[in-house]
Formats: sequence, structure tokens, C-alpha cells
Amino acid sequence: MPFVSTNGIQLSYQRAGSGDPVLLIMGSGAAGHVWTMHQTPALNAAGYETIVFDNRGIAPSSAPPGDYTLADMVADTQGLIKALGIGPCRVVGTSMGAMIAQELALEHPELVRSAVLIATRSRSDVTRRALSRADRTLRESGVELPATYEAMRTVLEMLSPATLNDDEAASSWLEIFELMTGAGRGSDGQLGVDTVGDRRAALRRVTVPCRAIAFADDLVCPPHLVAEVADAIPDCDLVEIPRCGHLGNLERPDAVNSAIIEFLDKN
Repeated sequence: MPFVSTNGIQLSYQRAGSGDPVLLIMGSGAAGHVWTMHQTPALNAAGYETIVFDNRGIAPSSAPPGDYTLADMVADTQGLIKALGIGPCRVVGTSMGAMIAQELALEHPELVRSAVLIATRSRSDVTRRALSRADRTLRESGVELPATYEAMRTVLEMLSPATLNDDEAASSWLEIFELMTGAGRGSDGQLGVDTVGDRRAALRRVTVPCRAIAFADDLVCPPHLVAEVADAIPDCDLVEIPRCGHLGNLERPDAVNSAIIEFLDKN
């Protein structure tokens, strides 16, 4: 896998397909190759080149010690776009990756042609702040939960009741997350990324075309917080996809891919 040097670190990346470039930015604790399960094949088939990469803290990219900031992640992504010479490019981000995309569109519109913001938010409410504090407290305590418990907690937080109430689907997801338990430990620095401040006023200055995609059963970035992003960014439209949680791009990939490609084809 090739690397670029940016912002004092090394980022690993992967390119596929041909056509206008689309940069996909992954969320907290996950590798960039998660996009290749469903999104990059659909985008490649639609005539786009895709670039996925591992954020700082995710191997084989650099994992410098200490807490990271949202500004760090934005600077990393900015440097990647410049190093690859793909700007202005279309950008797709999910969760923390969507927050990076928002800030990139705000601070560096010359690098962003348009942006799709999946499962995003511009602030945290009481419930989401409590969830972030609880996750951080658990990590700092050094307590390691049994893999079966952590897998169960993850599926309850990340997936839709529609998936959890399907025995075959729930069994598959539990098996996947149990195998993945502990795989994201190198990304602890990402817990320092500030996603609790209120950015609604700042987002009113975004000038590039944007689409926000909400998942109806998302507990991490619920639809009302995604709608606030769409309301804040001028001319940003909003698509809500039913029967999926925070990992909607994996639960209902066809619907998500259609929403992404339909927007990118117009912008």
C-alpha cells in the first residue's frame, strides 16, 4: 500500500477505478478499507476513481502518541489531497470523517468540489456527550471488557432494530464484531478529537454543494443532529434512510450508494 507524507505523518492510501476522483474519509476507529466493501465498487462502476485512506491512528498510517484534534485530521486530509494532486475533488465522509469533510469544505473550498456528509453532526447533545464521556472513561480505566460483551454493546449502539431483530443478520454482525474486538486499540488518540463543540454558525459559511445523509435509527448521530447540519450549510439537502443505524453504509449499502452517486453526478 502506498503512503504520502503530510502534516508530519505518513498516511496509507489506496486508489481504484478511473474518472473524476472521489476521496472517502472514514469515521473513528475504522480502517479506510471498510469503504471497499460496498461504496468504492459502486462508485467505480458509476465512473469515478476512488481514494480511501487510513486516518492517523489506524495502521499502517502513523499513530503518533497523545490525543488528536479535529484540526489535526483536517490538516492530514488537506495534505493528502494536495500530495495526490486531486483537488478540487468530491469528498464523502462518514461520522468523524463527515465532520472532517465539513471543516475541509469550510476552510479549504479550493480543494473540495462537493461533499457528502454521512451520519454527521455539528454539535453534541446531552446524550451524545454522555456517551463520549463514558467511552473515554472506560478506555482510560484500562478495563478490557470480554469480547462477547463488547460485541453485543457495539451492535446495540451501531445497528438498527430492523437488523437486530433478524436472527441471521444479528448472528453475523455479532460474530464480526467479536472478531474485531481490540482491533481499534491503536486509534485511542482519535478519542481526543473534539466533536462536541457547536459548529452551526461556522457551517453557514460553507460555499460548496453538500448533501447530508441521516440514518433513521442512528444513536450516535441521530437524524435531528444531521438535520441541523443540513439547515446550517447553505443549500445543503438532506436524505434520511430508514431501517439502519450508525453503520447504515454497511446495513443498507444500496440505498446509501444511490444517494451518494445521485448527488455526485449532479455536483
